[in-house]
Amino acid sequence: MAEAEGWIRTAQENDRLIIAAGGRWVLATSAELDRRLRAVSPGSASSIVIDLAEVVALDTAGAWLVLRTQQALAAGGRRSVGLENIGARYLPLMHQVEESGGRRQHLLPPSYYRFGDFTARIGRITIGLVKRGGELLGFVGLIAIIAFRALRHPSRIRFTSLINHMEQTGVDALPIVGLLSFLIGVVMAFQGADQLRRFGAEIYTVNLLGVAILRELGVLLAAIIIAGRSGSAFTAQIGTMKVNEEVDALQVLGMDPVEVLVLPRLMALLLTMPLIAFYSNIMALAGGALMAWATLDIPFSVFLQQLQGAISGWTFWLGVLKAPFFAGIIALTGCYEGLRVARSAESVGRQTTRSVVESIFLIIVADALFSILFSRLGI
Repeated sequence: MAEAEGWIRTAQENDRLIIAAGGRWVLATSAELDRRLRAVSPGSASSIVIDLAEVVALDTAGAWLVLRTQQALAAGGRRSVGLENIGARYLPLMHQVEESGGRRQHLLPPSYYRFGDFTARIGRITIGLVKRGGELLGFVGLIAIIAFRALRHPSRIRFTSLINHMEQTGVDALPIVGLLSFLIGVVMAFQGADQLRRFGAEIYTVNLLGVAILRELGVLLAAIIIAGRSGSAFTAQIGTMKVNEEVDALQVLGMDPVEVLVLPRLMALLLTMPLIAFYSNIMALAGGALMAWATLDIPFSVFLQQLQGAISGWTFWLGVLKAPFFAGIIALTGCYEGLRVARSAESVGRQTTRSVVESIFLIIVADALFSILFSRLGI
C-alpha cells in the first residue's frame, strides 16, 4: 500500500500471531485503522506480536491505537502480547501516551455516532449533575456548621472583610441595579398601557406594575444582576487565590479557608440583598410612574393612590422575603465553584461561567417553588 496510508497485515506462525503495521499511523488515518484493528481475530494463537518496523509516521492517535490494541488482546486471555521494532524516535511518545491513562479515549474522533452513545452521554451528564448536587448540599452543611460556630464565638467573624464585601456587593452594585430596574419599569408600563388601552383600562397599568414588580420582578431582577456581578466575582477571586496557592497558604497557617473566604461573602450578601431588592423595587416603580405620567397623563399623586389600593400588606414583603434565599444561592454557588478551580487560568474562566449559569438556574427554580408555596398558602 502507499505510504500515505496506514495499513496492517496479519500472519500466523504456528501458535503465534504477527500483526505487522506500516505506513502513516496518524489522526487522518486513525478511523480506518481503528476499523481494521477491531476486525482482527487472534483465533487460537497463544502469543501475539505487533510489529511496528514499517511505520513511517506516528502521532498520539496512532500510538493510542497500538496501545489500545495491545491491551484489548491481552485482556482476551492471551499469554503474551508484545510490541516489536518500535523506532527510537517513537519511544518517548509511546511512553507518554501509556502514562496518560484514562485520558486516551479522547484522542480519537468516533467514526460514527450511535443512539447508544447519545443515551450514554445523557446518563453521564445526569450522574454528574446528581453528584454535583450532592456535593453542593454537603457544602451547604459545612457552611451551616461553620456559621453556627462563628455565631457562638463572634470573635471569629472577620468584620473588616465583612464590611468590605458589603460595600462591594451592595453599595457598588446600586448603579447597575438601579438603572436596569428603572428601565424594566419603563418597559413594563409602556407595554402594559399599550394593551390595557384597548379596553379603556389604562389606570390598571399601576396595578400591573405594583403586583408584578413588588411580588416577583424586582427581587428576581436584582438577584440575577447580583449573580452575574457578585457571584462571578466570588468565583474568580477565590479561584485566582487557588491558582496562586494562597488557599494552600491559609491552610498551612492553620486557618480555615471556608471561614476566612466564604463566610464573610455569604454574610455580606445576606445582609445587603434585601436592601438591594427594596432599592430595585423603588427604581422600577419610579420608571413605571414616569412612563405612566408621560404616556397616560397619570400624575404621581394618582399613581401612588392607585398603587396603594392595588397592593396588599403581603405583596411587598413576599418579594423581600425571597431576597435572603437568593443571596444564599448566589454566595454559596459562587464560593463553591471558586473552591473547585484547578490550578489553571482556563479553569478559572470555566468555573466562573458555570457559577453564573448555576446561580441563575437555581434562583429561577427557587422563585418557582416560592410561587407554588405562596399560592398554596393563599398569599
